[in-house]
Amino acid sequence: MTLTELSVAGRLGMRLDFRDRGKGIANIELALQDGFTTANSLGLGLGGARRLVNEFAITSVVGEGTHVQLTQWKRR
Repeated sequence: MTLTELSVAGRLGMRLDFRDRGKGIANIELALQDGFTTANSLGLGLGGARRLVNEFAITSVVGEGTHVQLTQWKRR
């Protein structure tokens, strides 16, 4: 995980980048649905993270890994 402090045009925020070199996610849209799990959990991880931040991005390549980027801007 990498944490970056942001300052863009006077706007402050932070960005978290999560990268792994795991098996990747074959169906990102399915993985973002509440209740979807591959680990017998509640299935709220990715979808919950997307709801909690201002900007959310995910890319994944099967067999290579996944990159999730979360950005939260400070309220003015």
